[in-house]
Amino acid sequence: MLVSYKWLQEYLDLSQISAKELGDKMSVTGIEVEGITYPAEGLKKIVVGEVVECVPHPDSDHLSICQVNIGEAELSQIVCGAPNVKAGIKVIVALPGSRIAGNVKIKKGKMRGQVSNGMICSLQEIGYSDSVIPKEYSEGIQYLPEDAVPGEEVFKYLDMDDAIIELSITPNRADALSMRGVAYEVGAIYNQKPHFPETTLVEVPRPAADKLKVTVADKQDAPSYQIRIIENVKIAPSPQWLQNRLMNEGIRPINNVVDVTNYILLLFGQPLHAFDYDKLGSQEILVRRANAGEELVTLDGETRKLTPENIVITNGTQPVALAGTMGGLDSEITETTTTVALEAALFDGLSIRKTSRQFNLRSESSARFEKGINQATVGEAGDVAAAMIQALAGGEVLADAVKGSEVHPENAVVSITLDHINRSLGTSLTTADVDQVFEALAFPYLEEAGTYTVSVPPRRWDIHIPADLLEEVARIYGYDKLPTTLPSGETVAASLTADQAKTRALRSTLEGSGLTEAISYALSTEEKSASFTWEESELTRLDWPMTEERSVLRLNLVAGLLDDVAYNLSRKNQDLAFYEIGRVFLQDKEPKHNLPQEEKHLALAVTGSLTQKDWQTTGEKADFFTIKGMLENVFTTLGVLDQITYQKSDMKELHPGRSAAIFLGERQIGFVGQVHPRVAKAYDIGETYVAEVNLAALLHAEVAPLVYQTVSKFPAVKRDIALLVADTLSNQEIVDTIRASAGKYLTAVTLFDVYQGQNIEAGHKSMAYRLTFVDPEATLTDETINKAMDKVTKALTDKLGAVIR
Repeated sequence: MLVSYKWLQEYLDLSQISAKELGDKMSVTGIEVEGITYPAEGLKKIVVGEVVECVPHPDSDHLSICQVNIGEAELSQIVCGAPNVKAGIKVIVALPGSRIAGNVKIKKGKMRGQVSNGMICSLQEIGYSDSVIPKEYSEGIQYLPEDAVPGEEVFKYLDMDDAIIELSITPNRADALSMRGVAYEVGAIYNQKPHFPETTLVEVPRPAADKLKVTVADKQDAPSYQIRIIENVKIAPSPQWLQNRLMNEGIRPINNVVDVTNYILLLFGQPLHAFDYDKLGSQEILVRRANAGEELVTLDGETRKLTPENIVITNGTQPVALAGTMGGLDSEITETTTTVALEAALFDGLSIRKTSRQFNLRSESSARFEKGINQATVGEAGDVAAAMIQALAGGEVLADAVKGSEVHPENAVVSITLDHINRSLGTSLTTADVDQVFEALAFPYLEEAGTYTVSVPPRRWDIHIPADLLEEVARIYGYDKLPTTLPSGETVAASLTADQAKTRALRSTLEGSGLTEAISYALSTEEKSASFTWEESELTRLDWPMTEERSVLRLNLVAGLLDDVAYNLSRKNQDLAFYEIGRVFLQDKEPKHNLPQEEKHLALAVTGSLTQKDWQTTGEKADFFTIKGMLENVFTTLGVLDQITYQKSDMKELHPGRSAAIFLGERQIGFVGQVHPRVAKAYDIGETYVAEVNLAALLHAEVAPLVYQTVSKFPAVKRDIALLVADTLSNQEIVDTIRASAGKYLTAVTLFDVYQGQNIEAGHKSMAYRLTFVDPEATLTDETINKAMDKVTKALTDKLGAVIR
C-alpha cells in the first residue's frame, strides 16, 4: 500500500511530524514500512514553461523549435522532438545545468544547427514509470494546468513535493489498505481523531429503479450489491490533482469516471466498477455463478472460459464482468459513454481468490476482496463516488441506489480485564492508561471494576477475541515501553528420549560409514512421490501449491536424495554418499479427508568410488554390497540385525537382479538396491545404489537384552561345506537350515564362495560355507563335529535337494 503523506495531512495534523518520523513510528506499532520515497529527490532546476511559439525545424521532419517563457525577461529557445508540442501550452522545462531522472545533467547545446537552452520533458524523463503515465501523454510531453506560473518549480503542480510511504500490509491488517484506514491508524498513534470532509450527493427526482433491476442469486456470493445510475456524463481527462494522486499511488489515470472508482478504492478500500449502461444490452443485472462453458472477453482483450467457481455479473443472460476481478470489454467506459451504472459490492473473498488465481488476474480490487473490506462503508463509498462523477463529469445521479442485497454490520463486542492485560504484558497499567488507548483507537468502551467491554467498529474487522484487544493495547501503548525481564525460576536438566538417543547414535554410525546428511524438500511431484514405495497410500495434495514441482507431500525419501545426487553430478561432484532422516506422509484411502500419518524413514544413496586410485591403491566403486553393509551397520547399532531378513524385490524402480526387500520379522520395512537404469536416465545420473527403511519400526522393535559371556578357553573348529543347489534358492534359506540342524556348538556360518558357469548344471549354483563350532566347556572332538556335519548334510539334502560336492 502506497500512502501519500500530503494526502494523509488532509485528515490529520502532521505539521510537526516528518514523513520519516511517521514511518518509524508506524513500524514500531505493528505496520511495517518498506520505505519512503520522495518523487522530487535528485531533480533540480526543473520549472514550468509556456510555449509561446512553435515552428517546425528546417532540417528535421520531427523536431520543433519552441520559444518558451520560463519566467525571465526574454523567451528561451528549446528544440523539442515531442509529437504533441504546440504553442499555448504549459510544459515541464529542464533548464541548462538541471538534473533529470537517472541523474542525467542537461546542458545548453545545438540540435541540427539550432540552439537549445535546455529540454522540454516528458513525465518519464522526470522519474515516472511508463505504467502510470496517462495514455494521451505516454508518447509525448505532459501538459501542465493552465494556472501554472512560468518559472516556478514544477514539483508542486505534479505533487512531486510529496513523500510516498510504502506499507507492507499483513492479511490481518487489511483495514490499512485504504487512506481512511491509515488515517485511523496514524490518529491512534498520535492520539488524534481524523476528520473526513462530508460529501453531499444531490439526486434528481427520477428513480434509478425505473432504469435497472438488480438481483443476486446467492447472498453468500454477494452479501452486498448495489448500483447507482448517473446520466448525462461527459467523459474527459481527470483534473490534474486527481491524476497526480493516482500516479503517486501507482495507478494510471484513464478518464474522469474510471479515475473516480480508483480514487475511491484508495480512499475507502472499497473496489467499485463502472459499466456503460447503454452497452449492457438489457435493463437487468443478475449476479450469479458462471455456467460451465460460458465465455467473457475482459478489459485486457483476453477471452476467458468461465467455470462454476466464478462469480459473474450478467445482464440477465450474458456475463458482462468477472465479479471483483475485472470488467468486460463490451461494457467498458469510453468517450461515447453518457450513462454510467456504478457498482458497489461485497463479494465472497474465497471465490475471488480462486478466480484471480485461475485467470492470473491479480488486481488491487481482488486483493481487497480477498483480505476483507469495511462492510459499513460499501454504500457510502458508492455515494461519494457518484457525487465525484457528478462534479467532474457533469452527470445527474438518479434517486436511490438499486440494491440486490445488503448487509447491516454491527459493532463486535469484546471483553477483557485490566488484570489480564497487565499479567500478559508484564505491565502495571492503570485504567487511565487503558482508557487512553481505547480512546485513541476510537473504540467505544465501558469499564466496570477493571473489566472492559469494548465495542469494535466494523472498520476493524480483525478484532474478535480478547487477545486481539491485548495486541491493540500493547502496540498503541508502545512495545518499546513494555518491561524487559529475565526468565525466573529453577532450571531443570533435560535429557534425550530413547528415540532421540538412538537416532543420535544412528547419525554417528552413518557418518562413520562415510555418509553425509542431506535434507530434501517434503513437497514433490506426484510421479516422484509415488515412486520407491512398498506400502499403498493415497497422495496428500496441496490445494494451492507454489509450483507443480511442489504439489504433493512425499511418500519416500529416495526421490529427494536422487535429486541431490543429480544436482551434485551436474556440478562435477562424482563420488557421493548421502543419508537422510525425515518424515513421509501416508494417507489412508478411506476416509479421504483424514490428515496424513507421518512416518519417520531413513534413506541412503551412494554413487561413484569409495576409494580413489593412487600409486598404491586400486580404486573401488560402490556396489550393492557397499550400501547393504552400511545398512547392516545401522541394524547393528539399533540391535535388530538378527531380526532382519532379505527377500527378492519386485519394485519397478530398482534393478531386478541387484535389489532386495528388507523384512523385520514378517513385516517389510524397506528396500535396498541399484536404481533401475531407466529411472537413472530420467534423473540424469549414473549407476547409483539406494536404500530406504521405516526408521520408526526399527526404533520401536523389541530388542533382546545384551548378554555378556566369557571368551571360550577352548579352541574353535572350522569346517567347510560346498553344495550344488537350484539358483532360485536363497542364501537365507540355506543358512537357516544349517543353523537348525548343526546343534548347539555352531557359532557362525559364513558364505565364502558362489559360482555359476562352466561345469555347473544350468539352473544351478555352487555355494561354499564355513561353519565355526565352539564348546565353551571343553575341547570339541572330531566325533562331535562329524556328527553335527552329518546332520547338516542330511538336512540340506533332504529339505533343500542340495548335492554335496
